[in-house]
Amino acid sequence: MASPENNPSLEDRVEGQSGPAGPSSLHRAWTHFLKVLSYFSGDMEVFGKWMEKQFFLLQLLDWVLRGAAQVMFVNNPLSGLVIFAGLILQNYWWALNGFVGTLFATISALILQQSRGAIAAGLYGYNGILVGLLMAVFSNDVLGCFISARLCPVALASINTRWDLPVFTLPFNILVCLHMVATGHYNHHFPQVLIQPRSELPNITWSEIDVAKLFRSIPVGIGQVYGCDNPWTGGIFIISLFISSPITCVHAVLGSAVGMVSGLALSAPFEDIYFGLWGYNCVLACIAVGGMFYALTWQVHLLAITCAFFCAYLGSAISNVMSTLGLPACTWPFCLSALTFLLLTTGTKRIFKLPLAKVTYPEKNLAFYWRLKKQEKAEKAAKESQEQLNAEITLHEKNQLKLELRRIEEGRQESENNNSTEMDEGVNVEGTNGEDNSTKVVPADYV
Repeated sequence: MASPENNPSLEDRVEGQSGPAGPSSLHRAWTHFLKVLSYFSGDMEVFGKWMEKQFFLLQLLDWVLRGAAQVMFVNNPLSGLVIFAGLILQNYWWALNGFVGTLFATISALILQQSRGAIAAGLYGYNGILVGLLMAVFSNDVLGCFISARLCPVALASINTRWDLPVFTLPFNILVCLHMVATGHYNHHFPQVLIQPRSELPNITWSEIDVAKLFRSIPVGIGQVYGCDNPWTGGIFIISLFISSPITCVHAVLGSAVGMVSGLALSAPFEDIYFGLWGYNCVLACIAVGGMFYALTWQVHLLAITCAFFCAYLGSAISNVMSTLGLPACTWPFCLSALTFLLLTTGTKRIFKLPLAKVTYPEKNLAFYWRLKKQEKAEKAAKESQEQLNAEITLHEKNQLKLELRRIEEGRQESENNNSTEMDEGVNVEGTNGEDNSTKVVPADYV
């Protein structure tokens, strides 16, 4: 039965009910606010269901916008629209390449007849936008890579689903490295950016550090996820994250700050830190662990920060190794560190890895975790009550059995007593009859 708090209409039907009407009104207002908020926050589920009934081109635009936002694990078309606005602010040519890359990747997934639900969530578009953006940064060849970008997630998804792990940006990393190795810097048609290892000690003077630029490197690090070095673009990306999930937004900022601190700890060149190169991999790693694929608890929050630090150190190592090959680090540090932390096993129930099919956005993941905990508590309480009931039934049956055995024993003793009494009476009767006969015979003989 619903309580009056959960069923406000009951208060109108029951007269003389005690208690003010304020809490129910507040509850209705809060429920209405959450309903309105759900229209443009989270994954915009209501909007997505409405889009299913619209014509194809409008659906395709929704998928492209969601794919652009999925780079930051956000399934929200409004966030994707804000992200494209930030890309236009950075460089309209990059924004165009990113849009075309996402569009072509989504259409390729449709041609390959991939899961329509995954396509609608933008999961086949985010690698395409990264390919379009980064190939515009490193090379002039863009369109020839889009179909190949779609072949990677199909193959990798079939492998990663065996371990219930996401693909992340592994297809993008594979494609960019493959293309840059195939073409190289000295190419007539598609020259690449020349990447070389550091050959001399950087000039680091701690007295010359610019604190303002250090703080500015936090939004720049978030913008570098899309290859953007404009702090205003990074700020727009932060707004896009906050629209969908405040938890994601907080962990993105924390990840970028961790990357900046790690760069200072490893005496990295200040310009690299200011440019956000130490932040973008940490941003993605911190978001992935901090509530996206794990249900957010304070233990998971600390685990996400630890993963960000690990990603920063791993990024430095991978950058040094790949620079000798003339290749960028891309997002290899993020992929390797996040997959490593997702494969962790622990005995505590406070670190709960969600099944891949249940992953949506951190707030909804946390609600799923709470429901699961409540269900487990209810099942445990029901099990304990059932065990207690079974114990009581068993004890009652034992007591009844003891009573039955006692009654049987008492009946047996009573029957034995009755038999012994009857036998004694029979002996007495026979003795009396014998005495009577002897008495009768004696006088006869006497006569």
